Amino acid sequence: MRQRVVRVALTAALVAVVLLAVPLALAIRSSLYAGQRDTLERAALSGAVRVSPDYVTGDPVELPAPPVGGRLGLYDQQARLRAGSGPRAGDAVVRRALGAQVVRARSGGDLVVAVPVSHEERVIGVVRASTPADAVRYRVVAVWAVLLGVAALALAVAVVVARRQARSLAAPLEDLSRHCRAVTEGDLSARAAPSSITEIDQVARTYNEMLHSLSELLRQERDFTANASHQLRTPLTGLQLILEAGLDQGDDARLRPVLEEALATTRRLHHTVEEVLRLSRSRELLRPTTPDLPVPPLLREIEERWHGLLARDGRRLECDTSDAPDDARVPGGPVAEILGILLDNARVHGRGTVRIAVRDLADALAFDVSDEGAVHGEPTRLFDRGRTGGGAGTGIGLALARDLAASVGGRLSLTSVRPTTFTLLVPLRQDGQDGQDEGE
Repeated sequence: MRQRVVRVALTAALVAVVLLAVPLALAIRSSLYAGQRDTLERAALSGAVRVSPDYVTGDPVELPAPPVGGRLGLYDQQARLRAGSGPRAGDAVVRRALGAQVVRARSGGDLVVAVPVSHEERVIGVVRASTPADAVRYRVVAVWAVLLGVAALALAVAVVVARRQARSLAAPLEDLSRHCRAVTEGDLSARAAPSSITEIDQVARTYNEMLHSLSELLRQERDFTANASHQLRTPLTGLQLILEAGLDQGDDARLRPVLEEALATTRRLHHTVEEVLRLSRSRELLRPTTPDLPVPPLLREIEERWHGLLARDGRRLECDTSDAPDDARVPGGPVAEILGILLDNARVHGRGTVRIAVRDLADALAFDVSDEGAVHGEPTRLFDRGRTGGGAGTGIGLALARDLAASVGGRLSLTSVRPTTFTLLVPLRQDGQDGQDEGE
């Protein structure tokens, strides 16, 4: 911004200087040449009044001193030099002046003025005054040099003033930018300081008010998440202990499978609560804390978990891992949670056989979860959080799955409306990569 302000100010000053200096330079040049010609004309007129008509008979003529650096001479009717200095034979300027007119012209690199001498209404001679044109040219160049120096000084002053103004304008904006970067890095206590510019102060006040409101909102959401997770952990832990005790003491063969399934469900629910709590801590999304797991055993575990739930509804679950590399590893917790949400979505909203297919994309894995149903309504609203009515959304499930995908650097999207197909893209990690990262 500083350079832009300086550039604009310098351009404006340069345009103003050009619009002023160029006409002024031309006016000075014209004025100097006109002034020199006036000086020559006065000298020639002064000499003409001193010429006596008897000079043609040999009377001496006393001409005044010529202009500085110039010449002054008297020419007769035959254009011959009779007194003073100048070319011995009169030039075209002298011959034109013999026609009873004052002539201003250039001749042989000189500025020349010729004034006719009259007696009894006839021209008896011509007084010619001249000076080198270079002398006037040098004066013009000298004045132009002074004018150029003044213009350069004006531009330099304009640059200095513009830099100071740019600094005063840019400093509060740069300060605001630094505070924005600090907020981006997680420092919600950063506040913009006031400046001397009303408009920028208004932006800073609005920014501070927005940041205060955002801080309060985040604090409330963080407190709610912490409280909710704490309140859920305690009963879940108690429920797990009761189920474990029932398994240890129960001898009923029919009741034991039910208790084992209930305990597994409770543990998965506890794991889900932990994932939601981790997701709520926004700065931890960039580095998932769950370990990386190979794809085949991860999908086998998911298949075992969801096969029975779908079978109760008379539906099948097919899992195809033939294209998954054996050494491929993905973040186990988030991927399992995302696939669980997609399978639950297919169980509740879909129909027919549910399929999980893994595709190898060289640097990523694609997990396709599909069923034989179709998406009704606007597909772009499926991931809207907290909307369940009117086909505008599906609650927080898909929104949570999308956030979990982003937390591991992946992406979740709807790739087919009929049949319904969701695709999860996860960056691929090879065996040993984690160790290399830690070594670095």
